[in-house]
Amino acid sequence: MELTILHLFPDFMSLYGEYANVAVLRRHLEAMGVTVTVRAVNSGDTPDFSAADMIYMGAGTERRQKIALEKLLPHVDGLKAAAARGALVLFTGNAMETLGASVTDAAGKVWPGLGLADFTTVETDRRSPEDVVAVPALWDAPAVGFMNKCSTTGGVQTPLFRELSLGFGNEVERGPEGYVSGNVFGTHITGPALVKNPDFLDLIIRRLFRSKGWDCPEELPRLPHERESYAVTLRELQARTK
Repeated sequence: MELTILHLFPDFMSLYGEYANVAVLRRHLEAMGVTVTVRAVNSGDTPDFSAADMIYMGAGTERRQKIALEKLLPHVDGLKAAAARGALVLFTGNAMETLGASVTDAAGKVWPGLGLADFTTVETDRRSPEDVVAVPALWDAPAVGFMNKCSTTGGVQTPLFRELSLGFGNEVERGPEGYVSGNVFGTHITGPALVKNPDFLDLIIRRLFRSKGWDCPEELPRLPHERESYAVTLRELQARTK
């Protein structure tokens, strides 16, 4: 079993250690006997989506987000073709915003998005650096994390999280958050979201196995202390929602 992960711009879209999402996913997959190739697309590279089974991009500053958009737009047909054939797409932090129709920056300039979704994002003068507890739409356990955004994202019809019990959602406090359609996932939760949320990681693994046509075992690998760490974080954050 072989699988290729395309990691977009880890040299400038990894503001909060997002590389750890790829690292933990690779470690779990290798524990399941999968040979994983991670191909980094850095700032001077041309992305080739043709062989990618998964495409990942993390967060950057607002300026670097626009650089990422400019670099990806000439190759958007390849990205869309990969998504159409079932490649899993996961964009976290403000990378999520690039999946939509447009991003309007704080100066009012409208930047065309990648168009994998119809939502639009508008940057605001309110920055929301805060911890998050989220109610997922696709798995049972609450998700935990952190986001630091200065934007609202409108027009999401299929959010990844039905609501937040702590944190600012796509448009409102404690509202729905993120985006999912098929194998395209986006969330403003930033940093090592898959490290912090073992059930989210398991969902991604199961989707990858399904897209490859492989039989997925009912019990997935567990790394030492990952469930215990999640439980401690969840307990501490949930205490703040009461």
